[in-house]
Amino acid sequence: QVQLMESGGGAVEVGESLRLSCAATGRQMNTYSMGWFRQAPGKEREFVAVKSYFGGVADVADSIKDRFSVDRDNANNLLYLQMNNLTPEDPAVYYCNTDLICTSAGWGPGEFWGRGTQVTVSA
Repeated sequence: QVQLMESGGGAVEVGESLRLSCAATGRQMNTYSMGWFRQAPGKEREFVAVKSYFGGVADVADSIKDRFSVDRDNANNLLYLQMNNLTPEDPAVYYCNTDLICTSAGWGPGEFWGRGTQVTVSA
């Protein structure tokens, strides 16, 4: 069983930055992809970013690619999401996910989720 714990969310102002972290326990995450999804109130959960263990695959959603980046610390089973220049479109609960699936429609979630961390952006 995999446990994922997100941290780093909070309330910031437009233009500021946040760095989210996700700690994975219960299984060594080598060979598994890890990624982020987000869900804003009244909207469906959407893909944000993914990174494979060896870094051969690293992808960020097109709409945020110029501001967000993803990285991971394999030795410590950590995943990061660096979010810069936050806008009023970014507030959401951000979720960590593992074993993402690449489909013709884009990245889909794997089995395990964290509880999420809230990001709030004020003007």
